[in-house]
Parts: sequence; structure tokens; C-alpha cells
Amino acid sequence: MSTVLITGATSGLGRYVAFELVRAGHLVLAHGRDRARTERLVEELRAQGEAEGFVADLARLAEVRELAARVAAARPGLDVLINNAGLGGGPPGSGRETSADGHELRLAVNYLAPVVLTRELLPVLRANPPARIVNVGSAAQEPVDPADPELTRGYDGLSAYCRSKFALAAYTFTLAEELAGSGVAVNVLHPATHMDTAMVRECGISPWNSVADGAPGVLALATGEPGSGGYYDGTRPARAHPAAYDGETRRRLAAVTEQLLAL
Repeated sequence: MSTVLITGATSGLGRYVAFELVRAGHLVLAHGRDRARTERLVEELRAQGEAEGFVADLARLAEVRELAARVAAARPGLDVLINNAGLGGGPPGSGRETSADGHELRLAVNYLAPVVLTRELLPVLRANPPARIVNVGSAAQEPVDPADPELTRGYDGLSAYCRSKFALAAYTFTLAEELAGSGVAVNVLHPATHMDTAMVRECGISPWNSVADGAPGVLALATGEPGSGGYYDGTRPARAHPAAYDGETRRRLAAVTEQLLAL
């Protein structure tokens, strides 16, 4: 059985997947931002299997690094990372927000945090092959503008969300190439459209699907043998935004990412 870290486990898709994994006999490391909610979740999970809680604010990159260090020290057998936590587009008409580090908030939580967490945990994952990284993305993708990656001009919450999910997909494909032959697989998926989550409802959208509809794709990538470098629509292989496969686009994104993380 695997040792699985899942971010954003206290609600929505993450919570559902955490219970599915613990019932299947996996050790679940449940991340949450709120300590009380995370502790309650772990109590519920432990009624059905093995679980441990980890608290961190993913909008603070120092806390992301600390989270990785705590997980690596406590659970050196970690072999699955599910980057699930994320922010939606926000309420219609809401303005631009920034993280504690000054980054556009959706880019920070949906992209920069998974990049940092993954990088910090790669030594542990490499030590436990076959390991898997599952990035929970979205079919809603829009290329990042290298000249304005933080969307300081003409801000729109949905556009910020779409750009962050494009970046996550492009990063997945680049990382898959870097990890070829390492025993660590990395894939990205669109779990289901407009699931019944707080993120979707906050955007003023009527849910189309339940979190139960989105879980099979995540579980298949986390526990199956999917190969690496793929994009999935649920459990089906699919295609991300065409630009996410373009080598030059990905190189520019990587350069921008390094600049942002160096700030």
C-alpha cells in the first residue's frame, strides 16, 4: 500500500479522495490550511484506516517548504503526491488578490505552491519507486503571458484561474521529461466539469457533477500504472491546451517561474 500526501484534503474532491484512499488501505497524509478542520478530518479518517494531518497555508511559499520538510521527516516512505488544493476564479467581479509573498493569488496557490512542494519532495519520491505525482488541473486553460505572468493588467479571476491551470499542465509535461527513467511518474488531469464544490459555487456556477464523479480519475493516476507525462479528462487520456506541449512556450514558462520563485 502507498503513503499518499494529498493537499486540500479538508473539503471537496480532496476530502472524498482521502476517504477512498484510506478505505483502500493506503496511509493518507492529509493537508489542510485550517488546523481544527484538518484535525477533525484526520479523526474521521482514522476511524477507517491510517492517516496523519499536516497544516500549511499554500499561499505562503515558506510554509510550503516547511510542509515538505515535515512530511519528508515524518514519512520517508512517501510514494504518492496529489497536488489537489486550489482556488477557483472567485466571485463574479471580484478583484485581483495577492498572496503573502506578493504573487497573484491563483497563480501562487494553483501553480507556484505545487511546483515548490513537488521539487522539495522529489528526493523522497525518487527514493520510493514506483512513485506518482498527480496534478489536479482543469480543462479550462489559457496560456500565461510571459510579459505579465501575474496578470497585473486587465485582471479577471477566471482568466487567472485558467492561466494557473495551463501553467500546471505545461509544468507537468516538462517535469515528466526530466523524470524519465527515474521511477517517478507525473500526470495531470481534469477530474470533472463544475463539481459540487465551494470553489464552483463561489463562482456563481450551478454544479454539473459531484466530487464522486471526479474521484476515479485521481485515484487511477494515484494508484494505477498510467505511464507519465499524460493529460486526462477523468479517466480518459485527452489533450491539454496545444500551447502546453510547445517546447518554447514551456521554456519561457520555466524561466518566468524561476524569476517568480526568486523574488
